[in-house]
Amino acid sequence: MIKSKWAARWAVLFWLCCGMAQADAIFGAGATFPNAIYQAWGKAYQSQTGLTLVYTPVGSGKGIAEIVAARTDFGASDKPLKLDELEKHKLMQFPAVIGGVVPAINIKGIANGQLLLDANALAGIYLGKIKRWNDPALLALNPGLALPNADIAVVYRSDKSGTTFNFTNYLSKANTEWKDSVGEGLSVAWKTGEGGAQNEGVARIVAATPNAIGYLDLAVLLKKNLTYVKMKNRDGAAVSPNTESFAAAAASAKWSAENGFYEILTDEPGKASWPITAATFILLERTSAIAEHVAGTMKFFDWAYRNGDQLAESLAYVPLPDSVTEMVRGAWRTQVRDRAGAAVWR
Repeated sequence: MIKSKWAARWAVLFWLCCGMAQADAIFGAGATFPNAIYQAWGKAYQSQTGLTLVYTPVGSGKGIAEIVAARTDFGASDKPLKLDELEKHKLMQFPAVIGGVVPAINIKGIANGQLLLDANALAGIYLGKIKRWNDPALLALNPGLALPNADIAVVYRSDKSGTTFNFTNYLSKANTEWKDSVGEGLSVAWKTGEGGAQNEGVARIVAATPNAIGYLDLAVLLKKNLTYVKMKNRDGAAVSPNTESFAAAAASAKWSAENGFYEILTDEPGKASWPITAATFILLERTSAIAEHVAGTMKFFDWAYRNGDQLAESLAYVPLPDSVTEMVRGAWRTQVRDRAGAAVWR
């Protein structure tokens, strides 16, 4: 934890001291949910172009704050900003990639996909009402599965997190008690449990704590060899977290540059849909003091749209359809200007 905090501080300090002078580097900060794919894209981009991506995964809340304060070339957030927020801060927003928020467990003898949860069970656990793994509600969902007579160790994100936003947004849509007593947000007043900073922090606590449950992105879950659950979606189907179920949830998305590409993909219909699917977003200044920096960001994501699909899929993310990436390029062309009023993306 200490090491990761210092690494983040040094990265921000480096940007403040050197970033404005570096034309061969792009600086971003924010969501931890897409960190794995941004790092992979950045490595491949550097090998092909010689340009460096310096991305600091500090959470969506800090990513939004950094771009609002113009302290980074781009901010990253798993919580999309509404049009009035974008207008207020003179920002433009576009989606980068799609993934899923996944409950992870550490129960001896339980393998990937053996435990089935639904929205009511997940809400009951995080409300502190379902306290033990052999609670009747969990046994009813999992007939024949040997669940232990043990306390559930609940783990949540302690920082302002887009992963938390999508997790709590889903529970608010699917469970009335959760909506009325906790609600949704980058952070909420948790009823029970222990907090971990960033998805890596949640993963460490779950891995080290018998009978724990947490939530995080699938890429980190797989990297840390944690155990995922199946979820019963709104159509009553039991689904596993994977690129197919994330893509199924995203299939009904109605992307539009006119609303800042605002789209939330939780609790989507369809028997194949993962219920806690999420897009992750990039935030840019509409008028940048240093046009080459915002141009560099757009060139990087243009490269990722054209060349990064295979890397995304290998890390359990879903690339955007070509029709959406073309809409994004159009939005760059019309919304992002230099100080003289000229289009930065041509």
